Amino acid sequence: MKRVGVLILAAVPVVLAATAYGSSPTAHDDPRPGPPSAASQRRAPEGLAAPTMKNLAQKLVASAENSTLDWRSAYAYVQDIGDGQGYTAGIIGFCTGTHDLLVLVEHYTAAHPDNGLARYLPALRKVDGTASHAGLAPGFPAAWRTEAKVPAFQAAQDAERDRIYFDPAVSTAKRDGLGLLGQFIYYDAIVFHGPGTDGIYGIRERAMRQAKTPAEGGSEKAYLSAFLDVRRATMRAEHPGIDTSRIDTAQRKFLEEGNLELRTPLVWKVYGETYKVP
Repeated sequence: MKRVGVLILAAVPVVLAATAYGSSPTAHDDPRPGPPSAASQRRAPEGLAAPTMKNLAQKLVASAENSTLDWRSAYAYVQDIGDGQGYTAGIIGFCTGTHDLLVLVEHYTAAHPDNGLARYLPALRKVDGTASHAGLAPGFPAAWRTEAKVPAFQAAQDAERDRIYFDPAVSTAKRDGLGLLGQFIYYDAIVFHGPGTDGIYGIRERAMRQAKTPAEGGSEKAYLSAFLDVRRATMRAEHPGIDTSRIDTAQRKFLEEGNLELRTPLVWKVYGETYKVP
């Protein structure tokens, strides 16, 4: 299932990804690295942003977004799934109708002007906010799949995912005093519902009326239960009959097990299919 019913147009406070598109250190940049300094150790990602946990988070999201644990296989994914948002593409379900795909291609093109998607920018701007394929069909999907083989475009997808979705969700969850499960619950919510008061932040506000966050002195388990209740109701109100197993038999299961730190092994179900991480 892909994110539905989201138009990302409003400005939302975000934490910028640290890595520029298409740039990464290589072994020959520093042939004899010394031991990490105390300062660099302090800057190491923590919580869900730690590399092992972030990879786990991507697997959990991919089980719901792409029915796989191999989240990297989704760089080349592109399809109109009939949700009124045009083409859905990439590792986090960027959509031609929800502004995030346009922003991704604009940022990528600024760094790599000769990329295979640049010629579609005029059409992407015209269809933004709609389900239209005008100017995109039939060539855009093939161009996306081809460009997705380029490491720089994969890095661009990663960076835009972090900028719009991962970093804001994790940062907000930490401010609310939530552990790893809570950080992931916020991340999955922003992926599906988008940012803004009509997305994750609206869900969060309604949940906070029912239970205090840990940062406010409340029970983490009680607050997360309230958040999942509100999110599930929101999904069903917006899309009657929608499958909510990404909550019911995944996130709710972890919460009921008391696994607030997402300790492995994990076993969960999405859309009736069982997934395991040892």
